[in-house]
Amino acid sequence: MQSKHSVLPATIENPLFKDRVTFLKTAAETQGAYAQARVELAPHGGNRLHYHLTFTERFEVLEGQLLVELDGKKILLEVGQSVKIPLKTHHRFSNPGDTTVTFLTEVRPARHFEEMLRLFYGLACDGKCDPQGIPRSLWHRAILFELSETYLPGLPLSLQKGVFGGLALLANLLGVERTLRETYL
Repeated sequence: MQSKHSVLPATIENPLFKDRVTFLKTAAETQGAYAQARVELAPHGGNRLHYHLTFTERFEVLEGQLLVELDGKKILLEVGQSVKIPLKTHHRFSNPGDTTVTFLTEVRPARHFEEMLRLFYGLACDGKCDPQGIPRSLWHRAILFELSETYLPGLPLSLQKGVFGGLALLANLLGVERTLRETYL
Protein backbone atom coordinates (compact mmCIF):
# COMPACT_ATOMS: atom_id res chain seq x y z
CA MET A 1 0.00 0.00 0.00
CA GLN A 2 1.33 3.39 -1.01
CA SER A 3 1.03 6.33 1.33
CA LYS A 4 0.00 9.69 -0.04
CA HIS A 5 3.46 11.03 0.73
CA SER A 6 5.54 8.24 -0.79
CA VAL A 7 7.09 8.42 -4.23
CA LEU A 8 5.52 5.99 -6.65
CA PRO A 9 7.95 3.60 -8.34
CA ALA A 10 8.81 4.41 -11.96
CA THR A 11 8.44 0.73 -12.90
CA ILE A 12 5.41 -1.48 -12.35
CA GLU A 13 4.95 -5.16 -13.20
CA ASN A 14 1.95 -7.31 -13.99
CA PRO A 15 2.40 -10.86 -12.66
CA LEU A 16 -0.40 -12.23 -14.84
CA PHE A 17 0.97 -11.00 -18.15
CA LYS A 18 4.61 -10.95 -17.02
CA ASP A 19 5.18 -7.53 -18.49
CA ARG A 20 6.80 -4.40 -17.12
CA VAL A 21 6.05 -0.71 -17.65
CA THR A 22 8.50 2.07 -16.79
CA PHE A 23 7.05 5.57 -16.83
CA LEU A 24 9.49 7.92 -18.57
CA LYS A 25 7.28 11.02 -18.75
CA THR A 26 4.12 11.43 -16.70
CA ALA A 27 1.13 13.70 -17.15
CA ALA A 28 2.38 15.74 -14.20
CA GLU A 29 5.75 16.29 -15.90
CA THR A 30 4.23 17.30 -19.25
CA GLN A 31 1.26 19.30 -17.88
CA GLY A 32 -1.00 16.64 -19.37
CA ALA A 33 0.31 16.99 -22.92
CA TYR A 34 1.46 13.37 -23.09
CA ALA A 35 2.64 10.36 -21.13
CA GLN A 36 5.47 8.12 -22.24
CA ALA A 37 6.45 4.68 -21.02
CA ARG A 38 8.85 1.87 -21.88
CA VAL A 39 7.03 -1.46 -22.08
CA GLU A 40 8.70 -4.84 -21.80
CA LEU A 41 6.14 -7.26 -23.22
CA ALA A 42 6.53 -10.97 -22.49
CA PRO A 43 6.59 -13.53 -25.31
CA HIS A 44 3.14 -14.00 -26.85
CA GLY A 45 1.71 -11.21 -24.67
CA GLY A 46 -0.52 -8.45 -25.92
CA ASN A 47 -3.95 -6.92 -25.63
CA ARG A 48 -7.42 -7.20 -27.15
CA LEU A 49 -8.77 -5.26 -30.09
CA HIS A 50 -9.98 -1.85 -28.90
CA TYR A 51 -10.17 1.84 -29.76
CA HIS A 52 -9.98 5.27 -28.10
CA LEU A 53 -11.94 8.48 -28.65
CA THR A 54 -9.87 10.91 -26.58
CA PHE A 55 -6.18 10.15 -27.18
CA THR A 56 -3.77 8.83 -29.76
CA GLU A 57 -1.04 6.29 -29.16
CA ARG A 58 2.36 5.81 -30.71
CA PHE A 59 4.52 2.69 -30.48
CA GLU A 60 8.25 2.54 -31.27
CA VAL A 61 10.18 -0.72 -31.05
CA LEU A 62 13.45 -0.67 -29.09
CA GLU A 63 14.18 -4.44 -29.00
CA GLY A 64 12.50 -7.40 -30.70
CA GLN A 65 9.42 -7.27 -32.91
CA LEU A 66 5.98 -5.87 -32.17
CA LEU A 67 2.93 -6.94 -34.13
CA VAL A 68 0.36 -4.16 -34.42
CA GLU A 69 -3.08 -4.71 -35.89
CA LEU A 70 -4.49 -1.47 -37.22
CA ASP A 71 -8.04 -1.53 -38.67
CA GLY A 72 -7.58 -5.17 -39.72
CA LYS A 73 -4.12 -4.69 -41.23
CA LYS A 74 -1.21 -6.44 -39.48
CA ILE A 75 2.07 -4.54 -39.29
CA LEU A 76 5.24 -6.17 -37.93
CA LEU A 77 7.41 -3.44 -36.45
CA GLU A 78 11.17 -3.99 -36.18
CA VAL A 79 13.71 -2.11 -34.05
CA GLY A 80 13.56 1.61 -34.81
CA GLN A 81 10.16 1.45 -36.52
CA SER A 82 7.06 3.13 -35.15
CA VAL A 83 3.36 3.54 -35.79
CA LYS A 84 0.83 6.12 -34.66
CA ILE A 85 -2.68 5.01 -33.75
CA PRO A 86 -5.22 7.68 -34.73
CA LEU A 87 -8.42 8.34 -32.80
CA LYS A 88 -11.26 5.82 -33.33
CA THR A 89 -8.95 3.27 -34.97
CA HIS A 90 -9.44 -0.36 -34.01
CA HIS A 91 -6.07 -1.68 -32.90
CA ARG A 92 -4.12 -4.07 -30.71
CA PHE A 93 -0.51 -5.01 -30.19
CA SER A 94 1.20 -8.29 -29.41
CA ASN A 95 4.57 -9.94 -29.11
CA PRO A 96 4.72 -12.71 -31.73
CA GLY A 97 8.15 -13.91 -30.64
CA ASP A 98 9.66 -16.13 -27.99
CA THR A 99 11.67 -13.32 -26.37
CA THR A 100 10.60 -10.12 -24.66
CA VAL A 101 9.90 -7.14 -26.92
CA THR A 102 10.68 -3.66 -25.61
CA PHE A 103 8.91 -0.64 -27.02
CA LEU A 104 8.06 2.95 -26.21
CA THR A 105 4.45 3.98 -26.00
CA GLU A 106 3.29 7.56 -26.02
CA VAL A 107 -0.26 8.68 -25.27
CA ARG A 108 -1.39 12.19 -26.38
CA PRO A 109 -2.88 13.82 -24.38
CA ALA A 110 -1.90 11.91 -21.26
CA ARG A 111 -5.46 11.62 -19.90
CA HIS A 112 -5.52 8.91 -17.15
CA PHE A 113 -2.97 6.53 -18.73
CA GLU A 114 -0.61 6.29 -15.76
CA GLU A 115 -3.34 6.13 -13.12
CA MET A 116 -5.21 3.39 -14.96
CA LEU A 117 -2.11 1.24 -15.41
CA ARG A 118 -1.02 1.68 -11.79
CA LEU A 119 -4.49 0.68 -10.54
CA PHE A 120 -4.75 -2.24 -12.95
CA TYR A 121 -1.28 -3.60 -12.17
CA GLY A 122 -1.84 -3.08 -8.44
CA LEU A 123 -5.04 -5.14 -8.56
CA ALA A 124 -3.23 -7.84 -10.56
CA CYS A 125 -0.36 -7.94 -8.04
CA ASP A 126 -2.85 -8.30 -5.19
CA GLY A 127 -4.64 -11.25 -6.88
CA LYS A 128 -7.78 -9.22 -7.57
CA CYS A 129 -7.91 -10.09 -11.29
CA ASP A 130 -8.82 -13.35 -13.01
CA PRO A 131 -6.22 -15.23 -15.12
CA GLN A 132 -7.21 -13.15 -18.18
CA GLY A 133 -6.40 -9.97 -16.24
CA ILE A 134 -10.00 -8.84 -15.75
CA PRO A 135 -10.67 -7.37 -12.30
CA ARG A 136 -12.87 -9.73 -10.29
CA SER A 137 -14.85 -6.85 -8.78
CA LEU A 138 -17.42 -5.30 -11.10
CA TRP A 139 -16.76 -1.97 -9.36
CA HIS A 140 -13.03 -2.17 -10.08
CA ARG A 141 -13.74 -3.21 -13.66
CA ALA A 142 -16.03 -0.21 -14.17
CA ILE A 143 -13.53 2.24 -12.69
CA LEU A 144 -10.69 0.95 -14.88
CA PHE A 145 -12.94 0.95 -17.95
CA GLU A 146 -13.88 4.57 -17.29
CA LEU A 147 -10.28 5.68 -16.63
CA SER A 148 -8.86 3.84 -19.64
CA GLU A 149 -11.33 5.43 -22.06
CA THR A 150 -10.95 2.24 -24.08
CA TYR A 151 -13.83 0.75 -26.01
CA LEU A 152 -14.43 -2.62 -27.63
CA PRO A 153 -15.44 -2.99 -31.28
CA GLY A 154 -18.68 -4.83 -31.87
CA LEU A 155 -20.50 -3.42 -28.85
CA PRO A 156 -22.50 -0.22 -29.19
CA LEU A 157 -20.52 2.68 -27.76
CA SER A 158 -23.61 4.05 -26.00
CA LEU A 159 -24.07 0.71 -24.22
CA GLN A 160 -20.43 0.57 -23.13
CA LYS A 161 -20.46 4.17 -21.89
CA GLY A 162 -23.88 3.81 -20.28
CA VAL A 163 -23.27 0.57 -18.40
CA PHE A 164 -19.69 1.09 -17.29
CA GLY A 165 -20.04 4.84 -16.89
CA GLY A 166 -23.05 4.34 -14.63
CA LEU A 167 -21.29 1.64 -12.61
CA ALA A 168 -18.16 3.81 -12.29
CA LEU A 169 -20.27 6.71 -11.04
CA LEU A 170 -21.91 4.46 -8.46
CA ALA A 171 -18.51 3.03 -7.44
CA ASN A 172 -17.29 6.58 -6.95
CA LEU A 173 -20.30 7.41 -4.77
CA LEU A 174 -19.67 4.25 -2.71
CA GLY A 175 -16.03 5.25 -2.16
CA VAL A 176 -14.56 2.36 -4.17
CA GLU A 177 -12.53 4.63 -6.45
CA ARG A 178 -11.19 6.60 -3.47
CA THR A 179 -10.09 3.35 -1.80
CA LEU A 180 -8.37 2.17 -4.99
CA ARG A 181 -6.52 5.47 -5.31
CA GLU A 182 -5.48 5.43 -1.64
CA THR A 183 -4.21 1.88 -2.04
CA TYR A 184 -2.32 2.09 -5.32
CA LEU A 185 -1.56 5.75 -6.07
